[in-house]
Amino acid sequence: MNSPWDLPFFETHHRELASSLSKWVQNQQVDERDDRAACREWVHRLAQGGWLRYCVPRSQGGALDQLDSRSLVIVRETLAWHSPLADFAFAMQGLGSGAITLAGSASQQSKYLPQVAQGLSIAAFALSEPQAGSDVASMQTTAVSTSEGYVLNGVKTWISNGGMAGFYVVFAKTDASAGSRGITAFIVDSPCTGLDDSEHLQVMSPHPLATLRFNQCHIAHDQRLGALHSGFQLAMRTLDIFRASVAAAAIGMGRRALHEAVAYSRQRQMFGARLADLPLTQARLGDMASALESASLLTYRAAWLRDTHGSDGVAAVTYTRAAAMAKWVATENAFKVIDMALQMHGGMGVLVGQPLEALYRDIRALRIYEGASEVQQLIIGKSLLKSMV
Repeated sequence: MNSPWDLPFFETHHRELASSLSKWVQNQQVDERDDRAACREWVHRLAQGGWLRYCVPRSQGGALDQLDSRSLVIVRETLAWHSPLADFAFAMQGLGSGAITLAGSASQQSKYLPQVAQGLSIAAFALSEPQAGSDVASMQTTAVSTSEGYVLNGVKTWISNGGMAGFYVVFAKTDASAGSRGITAFIVDSPCTGLDDSEHLQVMSPHPLATLRFNQCHIAHDQRLGALHSGFQLAMRTLDIFRASVAAAAIGMGRRALHEAVAYSRQRQMFGARLADLPLTQARLGDMASALESASLLTYRAAWLRDTHGSDGVAAVTYTRAAAMAKWVATENAFKVIDMALQMHGGMGVLVGQPLEALYRDIRALRIYEGASEVQQLIIGKSLLKSMV
């Protein structure tokens, strides 16, 4: 097998995508010292290269008839190997617009999705709140219906692309007493009166993040996304599509770390021999490679299941469990691989500006966002309890 894309999960057009993207991204150099400027630049370049077309369906300027999980996996793994920030820029165009692809009206889709594919508008997905991360049903943001539309009040935080997005898909309570069944989705354009997205968040691996504050934010009725009170299901469906791609991004970072470890071990002299000649090094490399291969098989299987078996009914339960397994195993294994690669580099591994130092910071968040590892374990366990009799 010459590449992971030679596995039977993938078709010819997937392999062609992987080859073309790999050649393209190798020639891209972006100054990433300013994460917001770099993210904008990556969105521009990804759009110019035609890669953002994989975030939307063909009817709205996309590359394929519908969102294809295997293509998302290929793009994210390939980009993450070269630049986790490039992967972030691509992923958020997809996640931020995914709910519109799934539930948007014809006018909503035609307004927003072509702009996403062309890089003319940056998308964002606003679900998390200060007291409602994994526990989505505890969200406090409200949307009250009026004769002129809806009025939003509340706070969203940890919002990727916050402060630079052209629009936000926002989830809010339209029935405060109904828990997860009282949530509805909305599209909020930015800038918008009553929306303050100026509070930027600084994290260990620089990415554009912000807190959004809604204070009597008025939006029109036609900015509601999907049916009333259908927001929770829509959010989960959107996350399900992209969960396997998070696993792929982790694998891409892990493969880069393994590449760096192999290269370093071949040239590093230690105890009168190359580091690569020491049995302990060889065993460690074997451990790293096996961890990544096991994670990649779970990830590719999950993407293949969604593309070939659908995402409704029983198939949806099977895919949700498979995607949770992939996300959990891939992010945990990639973190361990990067940690082992950094340890192999010794002091060079923690030197600011070196690939392993950056990867070590980049990988950490993937074990938390779009469902922390513990949440994935709960999803898997609950699924098994329901299906195994």
